[in-house]
Amino acid sequence: MAPKWRELADKLAEQIKSGELPPGRQLPHIRDLVKDGEGSKSTVHAAYKALEAEGLVTSSRGHGTVVRSRAPIKRLGIARYDKAKWRDGDEVAFIADRVASGRAHKRGEQTQSVSLEPATPIVAAAHGLPEGSEVYARARLVREGDQPTHTLTSYYRPEHVEGTRLVDPTPGPAGKGGGYRVLYDAGYEIDHMREELFARAAASDEAALLQLTPGEWVVELHRTTYTADGTVVEFAIGVHAATRFAWAYDFKVPDSAEGETQ
Repeated sequence: MAPKWRELADKLAEQIKSGELPPGRQLPHIRDLVKDGEGSKSTVHAAYKALEAEGLVTSSRGHGTVVRSRAPIKRLGIARYDKAKWRDGDEVAFIADRVASGRAHKRGEQTQSVSLEPATPIVAAAHGLPEGSEVYARARLVREGDQPTHTLTSYYRPEHVEGTRLVDPTPGPAGKGGGYRVLYDAGYEIDHMREELFARAAASDEAALLQLTPGEWVVELHRTTYTADGTVVEFAIGVHAATRFAWAYDFKVPDSAEGETQ
């Protein structure tokens, strides 16, 4: 049998998902549920913490526990990198996600720091460099209003970005069209990329930076970006608050048998 706190959490989760407890509604005070026979104070507290870890509610001092009011941001797959968005316009990837989600966006919601540092083993392997080689690290924190959504750190070879806007720490994307437009103008047009996703619990520093509650999960993204000749022009590591995104991919289904001789 499931523990009492899990039964209560599941009961409340169903009420949230059905709309019986709508977005913005404050959950009953713990003492009231205890009085109603839903369990002990520790049982109700554990149930509320489980709902918070699952992204269904938020908890803050003075406001109690409230049903989360915002739907997750659509984190697009292939469509967020459409060349027409950044080459011919100014819709960088995180803005493309916001547009697809019907959400407001401001360029200043992305801040960054830029540093020249030794390549870690994973960064060196991605770029085909000896470990410890110098690379530029462009670390971004992206917010939606006052709430952080994710971090993304891109690593570049100095010869690809030296003297470009990609080494400028000014808040916001790196000029019109962002980083991929900078690479395009420098003669490095992106052609294909590989993304790998890993789900895990947030580290303490990540939880603090992304304003997560203890035990919340994140999705770690590894993105490798190539030119047509196979040159790696960016390797990026992102850490996304898991409950703040809904990941979507739309692509043509391949058939590796096409073209084979019978």
